[in-house]
Amino acid sequence: MADFNLTPTDLSTFILMGIPGMEAAHVWISIPFSVFYIICLLGNFTLLFLVAKEQSLHKPMYLLLCMLALTDITTSTFIIPKALLIFWFNLKDITVGGCLTQMFFLHAVSIMHSAVLVTMAIDRYIAICNPLRYTTFLTNARIAKLGLIGLIRAVLFILPLPLLLSRLPFCANRIIPHTYCDHMAVAKISCGDITINRMYGLVLAFVVIGFDLTIIALSYSLIIRAVLRINSKEAHQKALNTCTAHICVMMLAYPVGFFSTLVHRFDYDFAPQVHIILANVYFVIPPMLNPIIYGVKTKELREKVAKYTYRICSPGTTYFNPA
Repeated sequence: MADFNLTPTDLSTFILMGIPGMEAAHVWISIPFSVFYIICLLGNFTLLFLVAKEQSLHKPMYLLLCMLALTDITTSTFIIPKALLIFWFNLKDITVGGCLTQMFFLHAVSIMHSAVLVTMAIDRYIAICNPLRYTTFLTNARIAKLGLIGLIRAVLFILPLPLLLSRLPFCANRIIPHTYCDHMAVAKISCGDITINRMYGLVLAFVVIGFDLTIIALSYSLIIRAVLRINSKEAHQKALNTCTAHICVMMLAYPVGFFSTLVHRFDYDFAPQVHIILANVYFVIPPMLNPIIYGVKTKELREKVAKYTYRICSPGTTYFNPA
């Protein structure tokens, strides 16, 4: 590959370094990331196709899964294609406007993703604790309204981030040691005071994610209390199985996100290469695994996947569902 000039002459651009210190391995690192991204797109678009195509899946739970799939596609698409351009072609420059736009949508969709997980926890609570009221309380229209509220919340909370960055002075150093424009990664290359940026980002993380986790914890505490009142072990197992997929998705989503936030803001003595790789993994592994988890754990989705797979492999024949 051609050598890249790391001294930007255009003050309207930043330079994304990829993974500093591991430039020689960029091509090899790109292989698993590109494979994960393709699987992510295939799985999530398959989920969207099945829900759109099958009338029997036009239910609140599957509408929430579609919202989750859309956030997964969006976050991974804002990260991975640009990272691959850096890894493959050394295309490291990004305009200031493009950088702020990427940062805004990336963080906004991440908060939207958390809002969807909260709504899914509430969905599971009502389905288990108040099953008779489920169809009347959680309608498709109400789920759509909750999704809209989550989107508005995300925009309002994240909009100050690019505004705070745009007020900062950027001097000679315009090199961002990352594969994408993370808020704190951009703020740290400024030659101005970034105290407000640090504080707002930290408060945002703890207030928004803390609130969401509190609602989720409350929902599951009520679910556990309701399940313990059931005498039948089979009913116990059935009730808990309905929550397994959601719990797995949450375990993929929150821990790495919190870790990345803390490392960025408190400057822990942590290898930056490992942090950058984990940050990228966070935006591609969970989006790749989420549709697989729900596909495995949800009987209706398994049946629909089997139905369309059979049609593709055996055109002209009728799919027989043994169930």
